[in-house]
Amino acid sequence: MSPSRQPIVYIISAPSGSGKSTLVDKVLKLVPDLDFSISYTTRAPRGSERTGKQYHFVTREEFERMIEAGEFLEHADVFGNYYGTARRFLVEAEENGRDLVLDIDVQGAAQIQQKLPDAVTIFILPPDRQTLEWRLRKRGEDREEVIQRRLDTASREIERYDHYTYVLINDKLEKSIERLEAILLSERLRRPNRTLSDQESAIVQRADRLRLANINDRVQPILATFRKSPPPARQ
Repeated sequence: MSPSRQPIVYIISAPSGSGKSTLVDKVLKLVPDLDFSISYTTRAPRGSERTGKQYHFVTREEFERMIEAGEFLEHADVFGNYYGTARRFLVEAEENGRDLVLDIDVQGAAQIQQKLPDAVTIFILPPDRQTLEWRLRKRGEDREEVIQRRLDTASREIERYDHYTYVLINDKLEKSIERLEAILLSERLRRPNRTLSDQESAIVQRADRLRLANINDRVQPILATFRKSPPPARQ
């Protein structure tokens, strides 16, 4: 990618347990000239996590100092811990002529969209609530009350899927990797004003099938699995 071009910013959001991190990790190895913004957080590392890999782990005092200094593009308080995207990652991507992936929740995504209206937004959905619950339990990281809280949060977050350009249903990993790769590449292909090859056109068409208007019908049954049944009517 030429350093003279503004970086494409890809915002990727998903409920916790949707497989977003796995998809992003895989695609970063497939798509060249792509940087990943590692979020800052005040939560404690889990398992084998280490700072600078999954997150930059900092104290609450340090995070609040960064807020005061205007060092974040976005930040939010999630389950009592701060999470934020440092502005420096966007500056570095532009200086190095690379595009940038932001892995952030719906709160952060809304903030970024206000500041960067040209950002490409991608929402990753689980195939249904039952699958999401199974994935959360399989991780073995959280207590029961935390799992229920994550499911409740997911029910609210997925209702904002229609604020995103693309919607990717993460049902089969290999297919989902191909779909996410197609979205990232297609956005690059749209930027230069030139005729696309047959192979490039196929990539763009594959991505277009995941645009909100084209996938909305497939999303509705998924949303239905997250919506609680109304209480029974009184006799």
